[in-house]
Amino acid sequence: MTGVREVPAGGEVRGEDWDGADLSGLSFSGVTFLDVDLTDASSKGAAFEGCSFRACQFNGSTHADSAFLNCTFTNCSFFDARMTGCKATGSLFSRCTFDLLRVERGDWSFVGLAGADLRRAALEGVRMREADLTGARCAGAVLRGLDLSGAALHRADLSRCDLRGSELSGVDPLGVELRGAVVDVHQAVVLVTALGLEVRPDDDGEDGPARR
Repeated sequence: MTGVREVPAGGEVRGEDWDGADLSGLSFSGVTFLDVDLTDASSKGAAFEGCSFRACQFNGSTHADSAFLNCTFTNCSFFDARMTGCKATGSLFSRCTFDLLRVERGDWSFVGLAGADLRRAALEGVRMREADLTGARCAGAVLRGLDLSGAALHRADLSRCDLRGSELSGVDPLGVELRGAVVDVHQAVVLVTALGLEVRPDDDGEDGPARR
């Protein structure tokens, strides 16, 4: 590791090895990171605002209570990365890989993940209001307890997802793939209602319809 250095606002970090670096408490504004190795790096309370990450490696990195606000990530790898209580509000991810990424809590509202491959990712308790998940490939992913209010999910593949506890009131069941997804009872009623059906109690009692 060459060592983390201070970077002035609007500066550039190119081809540096920050493997295992501790970024806790550091702040970066408008910095461009090009081909930077952040494998096994860690941060707590770090702040990245308006930064651009291109072909960077976040594999095995861990981040807690850090902020990646209005950042762009292009061709970055997040294999086995962990993010807890982090903010990624307004950030855009393009052509990134997320195998074994785990995100717990935090605010990812207005994030851009259109077409993202999240099939091997796990997101739990994350606020994702008005996130763009158009065409996202999430089959088999864990997406529990997410606030998806106003999120764009058209053509998203949510088949076999664990969606329990997530806000699905804005989901169009005919506009996404839901085959085999796991939902709770409340979510089932929400989805059925979205299909135009009415859910009513069984007036016939426990014996069911009268038989002749």
